[in-house]
Amino acid sequence: MDSVKSFKGYGKVDELEQRAFHKKTRRRLIILGVSCIVLIAIVVAAVAATVIHRRSNSSSSSDSVPPTELTPASSLKALCAATQYPSSCLSSISSLPNSNTTDPELLFKLSLQVALDELSNLSKLPSKLKANEKDLRLQNVINVCGIVFEDAVDLLNESISSLAGGGNGGKILTPSKIGDVETWLSSAITYQETCLDALEELNSTAASQILGDLKTAMKNSTEFASNSLAIVTKILGLLSNLNIPIHRRLLGFGGFDSGFPDWVGPAERRLLEDTNTTAPHVVVAKDNSGQYTTITEALKGVKKRSLTRYVIHVKEGVYKENIDLDKNNWNVMIYGDSKTKTIVSGNLNFIDGTPTFATATFAVKGRGFIAKDIGFVNTAGAAKHQAVAFRSGSDQSVFYRCSFDGFQDTLYAHSNRQFYRECDITGTIDFIFGNSAAVFQNCNIQPRQPLPNQFNTITAQGKSDPNQNTGIIIQKSSFVAAENLTAPTYLGRPWKDYSTTVIMQSDIGPFLDPAGWIGWVGGEEPANTIFYAEYKNAGDGSGVDKRVKWVGYKSSLSEDEAGKFTVQSFIQGSDWLPNTDVEFESTL
Repeated sequence: MDSVKSFKGYGKVDELEQRAFHKKTRRRLIILGVSCIVLIAIVVAAVAATVIHRRSNSSSSSDSVPPTELTPASSLKALCAATQYPSSCLSSISSLPNSNTTDPELLFKLSLQVALDELSNLSKLPSKLKANEKDLRLQNVINVCGIVFEDAVDLLNESISSLAGGGNGGKILTPSKIGDVETWLSSAITYQETCLDALEELNSTAASQILGDLKTAMKNSTEFASNSLAIVTKILGLLSNLNIPIHRRLLGFGGFDSGFPDWVGPAERRLLEDTNTTAPHVVVAKDNSGQYTTITEALKGVKKRSLTRYVIHVKEGVYKENIDLDKNNWNVMIYGDSKTKTIVSGNLNFIDGTPTFATATFAVKGRGFIAKDIGFVNTAGAAKHQAVAFRSGSDQSVFYRCSFDGFQDTLYAHSNRQFYRECDITGTIDFIFGNSAAVFQNCNIQPRQPLPNQFNTITAQGKSDPNQNTGIIIQKSSFVAAENLTAPTYLGRPWKDYSTTVIMQSDIGPFLDPAGWIGWVGGEEPANTIFYAEYKNAGDGSGVDKRVKWVGYKSSLSEDEAGKFTVQSFIQGSDWLPNTDVEFESTL
């Protein structure tokens, strides 16, 4: 194809390097698979021994159980065996003076501190690299690296802070906290990957040199973050589920209200049901009937890390702005007069020199963001290649009756937990992409005609670590082609080696290529470690007889398997979604 380079998209990995990684990954998975059962037995036995020992100390000597010997070294070894990088896990944590403990929670906290220290050092590197670089495009990419490294540091700090509260000396690790920390560690890894993606897409000699240097510099930070994620996912999550007494189990996540999962509460629910009954804090209007004429000005009134909702009404009109909502602006809600009447419009794009990450017309990172009845568009067009209409790294963010309009890379669901309901999403190549934990319900997904000789891929999911709790889940939605679509079109392609995408209970039109999915580069088969699946879809394009035969693709799922990808199981994690008051279905 004459557009292969443009089609590769954001963060394309070198093919030889990719194949080498696949072989290394397969060997690693075999080793992990063989040791998995043994590992779980070791950890459970080790923790059970601690419990027995504590109980026996509180009992009389006549009826006590002889304590099982458990040393700090054996406890640490058991935890580190669950990670992808056990050697770096052992050496980094054991070097700390307070690692002489058998408590898995304390050891986990030490692993977080190790990762934070390494990331803090890494975050200083981009400013040094930029000082020696004269190429403007490369400077822009290095700026991205600086931003995402700082964001990763913040998430590590947030993880540590979340474990500091509570009684019993702060030793309370509830399922809710585990879900939060899993999400934030997954995102910290994604942020580091984003820097490498931005350098790879530039595809220049100078960028390749910096890319090599950064990969070397990032070795410890990525491994340490991965180690912490593995420990909290495999070990602490296991212990919590088993209700082993060294943890105080938080029983349940609360009830369900008319199908709402627990992560959105009553106040936001009322806002999403009827914003007309709630006075916004500020109004933005092109005709001067509000306090502001631009959204940018209105956002200046948002307080840092506020725990209360700040509501902005944006009246009908086209607002030509590029907005990057600060990560410290929490709980912002923006609503318009409808997704066709209130439009935020921009045209930043990769061809004109902006890294994909920075092309977003509207970008948000502060947690708890809500958008309702508003449209986001990037007007750069197909010829400008990567051009994002909206980028979200906002944890516990909700998008209700919104539209996202563009061509390549329209919607960048970058990181953290996200929920989309009754949204319209239009594009060409990888137009829903990223590495968040994102669920799309009752959405209208519309592929459009790309450049000549290109083909469409609706999704490109970027999971790079097996323990990340991320994926793109599209449920009860409609896939309908634009009127002039003639290009081959696929449901998606795996961007990274653990890419996870599930399409279920949706209506798929006849435009879809019978293969359904395609490799990252043409017909190349992806790593066996991906998870791609379809479940109870309908429509002329839903037949699975001619689908790809990848090891990591499932043409059908059982009800139990599909249930793992519902709102309740996949993105609930705590009690945030019911608070937003957007309608959703928590189960199949």
